[in-house]
Amino acid sequence: TLSAGLDLPGRFLFATLTLMTLIAILVFIEEAVYIYRKIPSSKRSIIIWINAAAPVISTTSCIGMWVPRSTMFTDFTAGIFFAIVIHKFLMMMIKECGGQKVLVRRFENGRFTISTGPCCCCCLCLPRVPITRKTLFWLQLGTFQFAVFRPVLIFLSIVLWTNGNYVLYNLSPKGPALWISCFIGALTLFALWAVAIMFRKVRILLKCKNIIPKFALYQFIVILNQLQTTIINIFATQKIIPCAPPLSSTARGSYIAQQLLIMEMFLITVISRIVYRRKYHDLEPPECAAEEPGDKKQPP
Repeated sequence: TLSAGLDLPGRFLFATLTLMTLIAILVFIEEAVYIYRKIPSSKRSIIIWINAAAPVISTTSCIGMWVPRSTMFTDFTAGIFFAIVIHKFLMMMIKECGGQKVLVRRFENGRFTISTGPCCCCCLCLPRVPITRKTLFWLQLGTFQFAVFRPVLIFLSIVLWTNGNYVLYNLSPKGPALWISCFIGALTLFALWAVAIMFRKVRILLKCKNIIPKFALYQFIVILNQLQTTIINIFATQKIIPCAPPLSSTARGSYIAQQLLIMEMFLITVISRIVYRRKYHDLEPPECAAEEPGDKKQPP
């Protein structure tokens, strides 16, 4: 551990970040109990999974901060959990619309716009796809493949790392780290693309359920956990982040990323409690929503 080599300000910083992690865990436990008691069973586990993303990332970052040699395992654990959360968020949007059958009936003549980010935001010539059970299956497969293949690739990386063949910061074409990272990046883009396609279609319908703030929190977790950490690691490998003995540039970059994630995930945990704790009414069935006001009056 690093605690023996810390000065007084360093120990105060570590203690503060650890306290923020513990508070985030307690806030999540309290929220999980509330969700378990108040939310219908069909949505309960999905919402708990999504709310657990920020506390889990904060916990893994805190462990990696205190035990530097566990950084690879903690980062991979957070990556596996986040891959599952992406699939759960897509399933939550489908559940909030009433399920697959109700969603297809509700958008019977609608179409998905697939020219959206992060894959095809510039391909405006792409056709719009009809909303059917088959297209919903392909969208779910887009996130499910990420939840399956990323843990497999991470397990392969750990096996190669224990054998000395996988070096996280060695991105040469001859090493496996570059190819595994590129493959995981492609899987990530496809999963985020599927979520974006679904969100673009249901954001107006689910506006009453605050789907836009929920999607914003989900996007913040994506950007902070993936993009921010990658940028900091690149700066560290290029020596832009200077070394500070006894920490090398890569070790110092890892500490900066972990400490930032703890503070950011703490804020997201608190905001998620506010957003998801509100009580939302279920949407009316498509038949009731399409019914004319005069049709409700029955003759005596």
